[in-house]
Amino acid sequence: MSVAPARPDGPRAGSRLRVLHLDHTTARGGAEYALVRMLAANPAWTPTVLLAPTDDRGNGVYDELPARVPVRVAGVRQPAGVSAGGALRQATALARLVAQSLATRLQPAFRTADLVDANTARAAAYGALAARTSGVPFVVHLRDMTTPEAIGRAGYALMTREVLPRADGVIANSRATLESSRPFLRRDARTAVIPSAAGLHPGSASTPTGDGPLTIGMLARIDPWKGQGQLLHAFARALGDSDARLVLPGDAPFGHEAYARYLRALAADLGVADRVEFPGHVSDIAGTLAGWDVAVQASVRPEPLGQNVLQYLAAGRAVVVAGEGGPAEWVTDGVNGLVVAPRDIDALAAALGRLAVDDALRARLAAGAAATPGLLDDEAVAAAHAEFYAEVVAARAGTASTDAAD
Repeated sequence: MSVAPARPDGPRAGSRLRVLHLDHTTARGGAEYALVRMLAANPAWTPTVLLAPTDDRGNGVYDELPARVPVRVAGVRQPAGVSAGGALRQATALARLVAQSLATRLQPAFRTADLVDANTARAAAYGALAARTSGVPFVVHLRDMTTPEAIGRAGYALMTREVLPRADGVIANSRATLESSRPFLRRDARTAVIPSAAGLHPGSASTPTGDGPLTIGMLARIDPWKGQGQLLHAFARALGDSDARLVLPGDAPFGHEAYARYLRALAADLGVADRVEFPGHVSDIAGTLAGWDVAVQASVRPEPLGQNVLQYLAAGRAVVVAGEGGPAEWVTDGVNGLVVAPRDIDALAAALGRLAVDDALRARLAAGAAATPGLLDDEAVAAAHAEFYAEVVAARAGTASTDAAD
């Protein structure tokens, strides 16, 4: 295997690594919030964020970064929704990726980086092209399953043929996410499972007040695959004749405004519109969850991690999750939550109905949630990344030195 020569301006002994973080969007997505939280947690490296241009005013979610983290914008827009388009749209998207890779490679922050970390699958596609012959260690942050259903057929082809085979390191947000990528990794690629920074404060869980009607919620962006429609059906089926409330906070990025309108119409059709709230994006996650009795994750395909599930657990809520993907690695049925069959509205409705009438069960599961082992605050997540980055840089330097000696 050929490896580009070691960079002469690489990290000096004892110096902080210079890490360039790539992202293709500034929307309020889970990947973007995870990176913002981690870089705000005083990481043990010197970060720079490089974004593709967007239609947002300013830098969107990245405007929330501390002033000490430089944010650069270069290249061409990387619009959402291209993975499901026709041949012309796919060709245009590929041309944009190539243009973005060139713009990335020409950036001073790229030329001086000790390591490049692609924060999203799209960023990984152009990041892999930029890093191909540069000698800079390249890390792919996997926040989606490596499947056509999760990242589209075109995205899957790029990820499995071009991106993962070139990665020096992979950070996955769950074991399930990592295992979906393993067939496509080099044997010498470093891997780590590190949960995304989710703003957790382990040990600070609050107890539901018990005042007012039972409140059930799902904290997720409004998106068909997140399962708000399933939850609405289950809520109406189990609690349609009660005074229970359902709260569905989240905005609708990536072109899903029509789905948000559909959900409101569905609530009306099911006869529960007067007890369903759509507050939009919420910044105060802890305050939002403090008002809930039951918190639900019901994605219709395997959820890679489910930052919302980690937030539910740390907040000490009674949790219901679909039994697949990352959430199933965190929730044990009957111990710190209820696990239901994925995509099964009847099973979800039964779990909601059970929790609605059993105060003792809700209290026991809430206590189990707060005691879930392995929940990390953002500082601990950043520390795990720092250790992994150093390992990848050292391994790449060692490989380059071996090749040079041969």
